[in-house]
Parts: sequence; C-alpha cells; structure tokens
Amino acid sequence: MTETELKKHLDLAEKSPKQIAAAVLGLPDKTLRYKPTPDKWCILEILAHLADMETLYAYRMRQMLADKDPVLAPIDQDAWAKNLGYMESSPPELVALYGLNRHATLQLLRRLKAEDLKKSARHPEKDHPVTVADYVQMMSKHGPNHLEQIERLKKAAGKA
Repeated sequence: MTETELKKHLDLAEKSPKQIAAAVLGLPDKTLRYKPTPDKWCILEILAHLADMETLYAYRMRQMLADKDPVLAPIDQDAWAKNLGYMESSPPELVALYGLNRHATLQLLRRLKAEDLKKSARHPEKDHPVTVADYVQMMSKHGPNHLEQIERLKKAAGKA
C-alpha cells in the first residue's frame, strides 16, 4: 500500500463515524429495532457491531504492530450480537464509542511508517497472513457497508 492509498483509506475511515451518527440521529426506537426477518440485524445491532468491531480492529492492529508472531482469535459476530446485549445498548453511547475508538485508531495509523503496514498476524480462518494494510482497507470499507445497510433498514422500517 502506498502512502497515497493509505491516506485515502484513512480519510474514508475518518468520515464513517460522522456519517453513521448523522444517519441514526433522531430515529425512533421502532426504527432502530426494526428487523426485516428474525435472523437479520436491526440498526441498533449494527451500531453495537460497529462499536465492537472498532475495538477488535484496534486490538488486532496493535497486536500486529507490537507483538512477535501474533495469532488473531476468530469471532462469531452473530454470537456477539446475541450474547453481548446488543439490543439493550444505548444508541448514542454506541455511536460515541465507535467514533472515539475510530479516532484513536486513526491517530495511531497516521503515525505509521510504510514498513509498518506490512506487519502481519496469523488468522486461523485464513490461508495467508493478514497485514496491518489489510485491516486498514477493511476498516475503511466497514462503515460505508453498514451505512448502506442502515439506509435500507430505515426505508424498510418506514414501509412496515
């Protein structure tokens, strides 16, 4: 990943918490909890997922940057949603946590040198090492993907 590509990914990643916050501001509880089907997430669960994944991304990248030969633990995101009280979470707190953790991670990533992006870890679910650069790319796409999902859920909730 070049410095220009890194900057592009970090700029995208920086916008996401504000976009998510704007998308959910003032939504009624009924809309936040609307599920198109019982096995699909509602907006509230997406917000909790974003907050948790931001913590996870931060931890995993720190492992790669600081530890020798780290191994990343896989997670089951649906089990996290089910078992970590996502439906009892406070939307404003989740949005704030997502934004604050993203900000802290971006501060770290902006201090990196090009060679740091090549640092890696073993992920048991992958057949290859994952790098800090891989996680920067994932992080920059994660929020926008869920923003689209939130917008679709808002429209569907309005029709329900």
